[in-house]
Formats: sequence, structure tokens, C-alpha cells
Amino acid sequence: MTTHAPEAATRPRWEDQRGFDDLGRALHGVTFCVVDLETTGGSVGDGDRITEIGAVKVRGGEVLGEFQTLVNPHQPIPAFIAVLTGITSAMVADAPRIGSALPAFLEFAAGSVLVAHNARFDVGFLQHFAREEGLAWPDFEVLDTVKLARHVVSREESRNHKLSSLARVFGSATTPNHRALADARATVDVLHGLIGRLGGLGVHTLEELQSYSSKVAAPQRRKRHLADHLPHAPGVYLFTDAGSRVLYVGTSKDLRKRVRSYFTASETRSRIGEMVRLAEAVRGIECATALEAEVRELRLIAEHKPPYNRRSRHPEKVTYLKLTREAWPRLSLVRRIADDGADYVGPFSSRGAAEASLATLHEVFPLRQCSDRLGRSPSRSACALAELGRCLAPCDGSVDPLTYGAVVRQVRDAVVERPEEVVEAVERKLAALASEERFEEAALHRDRLAAFIRAAARTQRLGPLLACPEIVAARREDDGRWAVHVVRHGRLAAAGVIPGGVDAGDYVAGLRASAETVLPSLAPAATAEESERILAWLERPGIRLVEVEGEWTCPVTGAGRHLDRWGPSVTRVTT
Repeated sequence: MTTHAPEAATRPRWEDQRGFDDLGRALHGVTFCVVDLETTGGSVGDGDRITEIGAVKVRGGEVLGEFQTLVNPHQPIPAFIAVLTGITSAMVADAPRIGSALPAFLEFAAGSVLVAHNARFDVGFLQHFAREEGLAWPDFEVLDTVKLARHVVSREESRNHKLSSLARVFGSATTPNHRALADARATVDVLHGLIGRLGGLGVHTLEELQSYSSKVAAPQRRKRHLADHLPHAPGVYLFTDAGSRVLYVGTSKDLRKRVRSYFTASETRSRIGEMVRLAEAVRGIECATALEAEVRELRLIAEHKPPYNRRSRHPEKVTYLKLTREAWPRLSLVRRIADDGADYVGPFSSRGAAEASLATLHEVFPLRQCSDRLGRSPSRSACALAELGRCLAPCDGSVDPLTYGAVVRQVRDAVVERPEEVVEAVERKLAALASEERFEEAALHRDRLAAFIRAAARTQRLGPLLACPEIVAARREDDGRWAVHVVRHGRLAAAGVIPGGVDAGDYVAGLRASAETVLPSLAPAATAEESERILAWLERPGIRLVEVEGEWTCPVTGAGRHLDRWGPSVTRVTT
């Protein structure tokens, strides 16, 4: 087993990697450990074992050291393998076993990025024997020169992407010969050749190298400079076209890194690829916290309605389910909340979901479904629903106000606090339909109930948050810093991170003083999606409530406890 540092004369070319910017991990500062194995066969599943490990460690174009050892496989080496590699059973008889060789290699490769030609084979063997020997496998990043070459070396240059072929293409000083160290040296030259070519295409960091794809056209790569002015900080980015029209809005923990990836990584979404071709500038808005970035993204999408954002573009196009406040209340679908004392469920993001919830409630409660305004003592003919027993028919005097009012209270209780009556009624209906093998009809009722449960849970969770004049909360985030948010009537009014050495109380007081003023209003102060993002943050472990003005509650017997069963989509109904 040998390791050594080479003489300067053996250093491969690396001029193409000099002078890169500091985005990500610049390639000239990354330590690569290029490894190659020889084995008794092609599959660990068939009992094949390692016979030789060879590796070369390089950084910035300089070879830092080499590693080579034969390995005793404790089984005969097949004749055809001996002919191919030149390694015979006699040669490995006195070699160390894998239990000794592998720890030595892992120590040599520690802290580097593993590189192999067909990494799935080499790294797969190494990981297998690490498990077999009870060794902890380090969290290596892995780079495969075969996969990379498929995007860089055309068929006109080489009929295939074998190591021997690529070594000729890049003029390797070492000819691969199926011996581990020689093949590792050749792979180093291939790696350098690939990186040299990609440097001219704007691939300057390890992250860009790992995600490189030839599917990204050269004109798209040339736009990578659009990210150069952006900070390495969390925030929101906006792609704009030549006319300053906002094309797309996104958020990231690292603005420059994320935006740069649009020009150097393979973008599988065709619409986003089209957007990048149209983009002429990228604007970044730095945010104090990840939650602030999420909220700003939602607001900017709603404001600009970018054509390449699919979600959150039209928060105003929502539907509410309303239990009216009149002599003979009814359920109806409306676009906005009015100052009329009525009860509202929602908002629903689609009218279809609202109609499904409405149908569920009508199945359970015999409220009138006509849209006419009825006086206290109506006198008209009843409709077909009354004959079917699905309406109490206040229109023809069939029901008195007291009885009808009791049903209205049941409806209000179901949507505001306890949906058990609705759930139990629909479950009985589902069981009856399933017993009759009317599965399609049962699925319809199931989906309607799921829509109602989701909407009721959403209303019950968001309602108390929207009613609170102010909630101030703090949390120690993953980076160890304390993030503070001021929420007023369900809207994010301020966000910040407490600086080191600053009194926390003074900082929070200043943040509250500078926060956006949000006045109570019938209409929600924020979109439901924004309030849900805030609520999700408030419900995370480790939250500390600094101040709560008002009451922030949620009914224990509410619809939320039914979400696990009825919130997700159910694929079938069984008896």
C-alpha cells in the first residue's frame, strides 16, 4: 500500500481553472479524489470482490498525492480477469484484506469530492464493502466523468465514452491499462479536459459542474452575468424582459446561486426555459428571513401576475361559502365577505371545491336552496326538493321559524366548530352506496366531503389568526439566529433577525414600532395563502410567543382532526 506526493513535473494542466469568481465552490479550490478499482467481476451481488484500489488526489490542477494497494479478495481471480488486468491470485496472496485497505483509502480521500469513470460501479463496490466491514461511509459528493462526458464529448469526436477513448480525445499522458492507479491517472486528465471545456461555457463552480447539461443552450449560458450583482442572501428574485415586464418571481435562500442555476443547470420545465430566453434582467430583493421571502413572493406574484408563474397569480379569484343572515337563511357562494353578520367558510381557491362543499351540506341539512328572498310569512308553492324531503319548504309554510332556526344552528355549528354531524351522515351514505357496489357515486360523495373538511379546517385555523390585532413571535432558526415576526390580523407586518450583541427586548420593541399598520377590516388583510404560510411558521417547534393581543385559539373538536382521514384524496371506497 503506497501513498506519495508527486514531483512538480507530473502536475496536469489546470490553466483553464484560474481566476474564477466566488460563486459556490470555485473548482480551483475543490479537492478531488479520483478513484478506480479492479475487481474479480462486475457485480457485488454475484460475490465479486475488490482486487486493487488506485486513487489520485488533486486540487487546483496540482496532484496532492496518490494511493495504490492490491487487495486480497480471498477467492480465486478468474482467468479472464487476470488476462485483462494482469493481476493474478499469486500477486494478491500477501496483499492486505479489504478490512485494512478500505479504511486506509477512506482516510486518504477524506474531505474530498470522489470522482470516478462510471462512479456507480466504483463507489457502489466501496460502499458495499464499507457496510460489510461495519465502516461508516463518509458523506462524499460524487462526480461521474462518464455522465459528464456524454454532455461534452460528441459522437463525432469519439464513438463512445470509454475511458480509453476519452483519454485519447484529451491527450492523456497515461494510457489506461486496467490497473487501478494508471486508470485513475488517466481519469484525472479526462476530468481536467472536461472542466477546461466547460470553463468556456461559464461552468466555474462545483455546483455548476454537478448540474451541467448540454440541454442548456449557449445563448442561455451567456446570460449568467445577470446574476452577478445579486447577493448571497435569502430573498426574492424577479426576471424581467426587455420592456421591464415581470416574467417570473421566485424565492431562494441564496439569490445569486439560485438565479445563476437557471443559466447553467438543466431546466426540465419547458415554460421556464422559454422564460429564461426572454429574460433581459433579474432584480433581487433581499429579505431578513425565509418567511419574509415567501410572503414577498406571494405579494409580488399577485401584483405583477407574471406569465410564467402558475400558482398564486389571482388570489382575488376566490369563492366563499356563505350562511346568510335573513328570515329564512340559506347557503350561497359569494366572491367577497360583506358586513352583514353572516357566517363564511373559505376562501376556496376554486369554485368547483366550493360547489362540492355546498353539495355536501345540502345532502345533510334540508335548508332551502332557492335564491329568492323570503318574507317572514311566505305563501308560495313548494319546489321538487320539498317533495324529495331535501328541503323544509319554508316557502309554503311547511316549517315554523323555530324548527328551521334549529337546523340553521346545526349548519353553523358544523362549519364553525364541529363537523361530526356532516362526517357521520356522509359516512353512512358511503357505506350504503358501497354495499350496493355503487362505487362511482360513493367516490363523488367522498370527494365532496373531503372538500368540505379542508375548507372548514382552513376557516377554523385562519379565523382566530385574522382576528388577532397583533402576534409577535420569535424562533431560533437553523443558523442559530433569532428570527422575529410581527403579525397583524393575519398579515406579516414586520420581519427581522436580532443582531448579535443587541438587547432582544429593545430590538423587538423597535421592530413593532416600525411594523406596518394593519387596521381591522371585514375583508382579510392578507391572502389566505399568506396567512397559511405565517400560521405554518407559528406552529413550528421552538416558537416563542413574545406578545399576543387578542385571543388565538382553534376548536379542539374542529374539522382539523378529520384531515388525516378526509383531507387527502382517497382512491377507493371499501366496505
